[in-house]
Amino acid sequence: METKKLIRSDAEWREQLEPLSYEVTRHAATERAFTGRYWDHHEAGVYHCVCCTTPLFTSDTKFDSGCGWPSYFEAIDPANVAERVDRSHGMIRTEILCKVCDAHLGHVFPDGPKPTGLRYCINSAALTFTPNP
Repeated sequence: METKKLIRSDAEWREQLEPLSYEVTRHAATERAFTGRYWDHHEAGVYHCVCCTTPLFTSDTKFDSGCGWPSYFEAIDPANVAERVDRSHGMIRTEILCKVCDAHLGHVFPDGPKPTGLRYCINSAALTFTPNP
């Protein structure tokens, strides 16, 4: 099934989002390590895209990678995230985007824990959180 895209103008995104969330999600900026609201967050619940509320990660897959950003070993639904080669800053990395609104979320690396071996390194500014009831 094809994911329905949420498309907004730059002005609409700028109006909807806080400045840091706008820069991270719409222009692939990165928040400073150990500064985001979710890097050391331990409450049980679901992390959503700040732009479109698509559910992305659960607290059950969150782990402390020591990198200073929220890290997860698995997305809730692989259909909700897209991957793209990122050649910025003299590196080759795999960028992670929200598949619904194309928000830049962060990057995924092959150095995570079992069972996936993946580390989704995500900017807090790209996320909102809903605690479990």
